[in-house]
Amino acid sequence: MTTLFQTLSAKPPAVDTRIVAPDESKAAQAARSGAGDSDEIAAAQWLSTQPTTYWLTPEIDPVDEVWDRIAHLAAEARDQKASLSVAVYGLPDRDCGNHSAGGLDPASYAQWTKRIGDALRNASDVQKIVVLEPDSIALSSSCGSVGDRAGYLKNAVENISGTNTWIYIDGGHSAWHPAGEMAGLIQAMGILPEVRGVALNVSNYQDTAAEFAYAHALSDLLGGTHAVIDTSRNGAGPAGSEWCNPSGRLVGSPGGSYGDGVVDTNLWIKPAGESDGECNGGPAAGIWWPAAAAELTREQR
Repeated sequence: MTTLFQTLSAKPPAVDTRIVAPDESKAAQAARSGAGDSDEIAAAQWLSTQPTTYWLTPEIDPVDEVWDRIAHLAAEARDQKASLSVAVYGLPDRDCGNHSAGGLDPASYAQWTKRIGDALRNASDVQKIVVLEPDSIALSSSCGSVGDRAGYLKNAVENISGTNTWIYIDGGHSAWHPAGEMAGLIQAMGILPEVRGVALNVSNYQDTAAEFAYAHALSDLLGGTHAVIDTSRNGAGPAGSEWCNPSGRLVGSPGGSYGDGVVDTNLWIKPAGESDGECNGGPAAGIWWPAAAAELTREQR
């Protein structure tokens, strides 16, 4: 399945895809600051060089600044001969009041995603990968907002789609919803023909093999949709059912390492070293956590 908005020359992500290592990431900021003990500094320096998806949020990249952020990322993509990868994360009632609560009101969200799409289309020469609203679909049933979220996501897809832009919507992960249940939630969004596929294991720790199997199960149920898998923090696998800052985890395989006829490739989507939320000793969600960065990279240094 390919999105309706591609040219014949555009190629989707695949094995060996390399995305930008953003110089504005929190790892890069921490590396430049030089704060922390030797292990924390080494972790920040190493992580700052790893190709990782940049998360666009209205709190950090509001509507009047997000164009410049994307233009900078596109310039880095050209310099690094890489693809640009962003996660768009500003949906109304984003995390249903959980650790990453927030997001925009519906009108502001439409304006913000339109600005993002305009900026991405301006970089027509760069391959763009968009992970659209992690957790939005998997949480929709428990939040009681399936219909509302379907409308927001459909509008966002319309706003963001463009030449050489490959959109992956939230597909949860193998230990959350059974494949049939997740497929039903995805179908309820009414946007599958407009996107490349689903993003799996975003910000989670499930084994890569389990996510490949889950991707194939979803593809069978959804008419051949594709997937990308987040392997940024799954090097030690899951910690039971704990998803919020579990201890003892490791970074996983670099992006571009794996793929098949369903899974386009794996990527680092959740930036390693950023907290999942105020749990297990962590700071607020998305805040750089030096101790976690050091633990995740302990076998890389």
